[in-house]
Amino acid sequence: MSISDNTPTSDSVTEPENAPDVESAENAAVPAEPEAAEPATAEPEATEPEPAAPKKAPAPKPSAVPSPAAMARLAKPAAPTAPVVAPAAPPATPGASDWGRVDENGVVSVKEGDEWRVVGEYPDGSHDEALQYYVQKFDDLAFKVHTIEQRHQAGGASASDLRKQATQLKSDVVGAAAVGDLAELDRRLTVMVDELAEASAQEAAAQRAAVDQAIADRTVIVEKVEELAARDPQQVQWKQATADLNALFAAWQEHQKSAPRLPKSTAQALWKRFRDSRSKIERARRAFFSELDEVHKAAKADKTRLIERAEAMASRGEDAIPAYRDLLDEWKRLGRAGRKADDALWARFKAAGDVLYGARAERSLEEQAESKPRIEAREALVVEARVVADIADLKKARQTLTDIQRKWDEIGRIFPREVERDLDSKMRKIELALKDREDVDWKRNNPETKARANDMETQLRESIEGFEKDLEKARAAGDDRAAREAQESIDARTAWLRAIGG
Repeated sequence: MSISDNTPTSDSVTEPENAPDVESAENAAVPAEPEAAEPATAEPEATEPEPAAPKKAPAPKPSAVPSPAAMARLAKPAAPTAPVVAPAAPPATPGASDWGRVDENGVVSVKEGDEWRVVGEYPDGSHDEALQYYVQKFDDLAFKVHTIEQRHQAGGASASDLRKQATQLKSDVVGAAAVGDLAELDRRLTVMVDELAEASAQEAAAQRAAVDQAIADRTVIVEKVEELAARDPQQVQWKQATADLNALFAAWQEHQKSAPRLPKSTAQALWKRFRDSRSKIERARRAFFSELDEVHKAAKADKTRLIERAEAMASRGEDAIPAYRDLLDEWKRLGRAGRKADDALWARFKAAGDVLYGARAERSLEEQAESKPRIEAREALVVEARVVADIADLKKARQTLTDIQRKWDEIGRIFPREVERDLDSKMRKIELALKDREDVDWKRNNPETKARANDMETQLRESIEGFEKDLEKARAAGDDRAAREAQESIDARTAWLRAIGG
């Protein structure tokens, strides 16, 4: 099979001037036509196998001039015989062949309205093969139109992309080298382009809204970084600030992946703000820790000097404890040298103090051992002093307690001090109890107090006698109320009299 180009040969017919150009028969190609943009889900176009080119009859061998008998035989008309035609494959699109025709020279035309347009020629095959070839071209276009229609109906595909594909395919259909209802394909594409225009506008509006929201979301991230960068470096908790910055950068990266693509100028402007703020934070962090390192170095040097002074006190033992406490106060006023350094330095400083307090502890243990018999002696005196509370004669009780207190002082100091304070507290309670008894006795036997008591007793007795007379009169007069009041007055004054010992 071959399709002729525009050069006339004995086996081809030259196409009319308005016929589309075709490629040379050397490559057995069809007339050139623009390809429509393939939809994203369209399957690759199957290649139509070319029909086998019909074999040509061998040329007759040259011979001598025929005899009269041969001429007679040639003159007789031969009996008609039915031509043998190879069956052609039916068109893939039913009725597509109704839109095409093939003339005796293999020129193929397609019907467009009331006119016929030449689409190419197929001189080396049968008319059915020629028609089938161009019908297949139409089927390919129809398949592409159907694919775009299905994607449009199914949804999910970009309306803008489908519209571009339909527009490109529409340009391929118009004037296509194919046989079929090209006008119907063009109409379907026109309807689809119009429908997709509105969907594209809605899609573009949604895309703009999504982009606006993405800009707002990314701006929020930028503003958080800027807020972090605006904080006072001396007040920032840098561990938390670094974690916050890393989280914001991760949010930025995730937003780049998941959010719609931002306009280049907007994206660059936002990134510049983010990058500048992050750089500011990093510079402030480096400056802060650089300064902190200097502070730590100075504090470490000062604390090391204190440690050396504390360690030098070890030979003085317990006597150096006041001086060590002064060093401790100075230690508290110094800055920090970093957690690890501070822990190590404090361990050394504390160890130097432990040496001094250890010497005190050793002395205290020695004193406690020496104080054991004195503790037992004072405990015995406490038991002896408790008997004072049972002595009725206050002078004798005071003399007994004084003798016990003299023995108490002769025993001497007791260690530990807590035990001494506890024993002193017990003896103090006994002494206070005796003093309270003495105070009560003094008040009772004081001459002035007695005189006042006698005078009050006389007044109370006289008052009681007067109310007793009032009581008799009230009873004689039958005045119960006056009698009740007089009796209450008598009872009250009698109670006062008893209180003063009368």
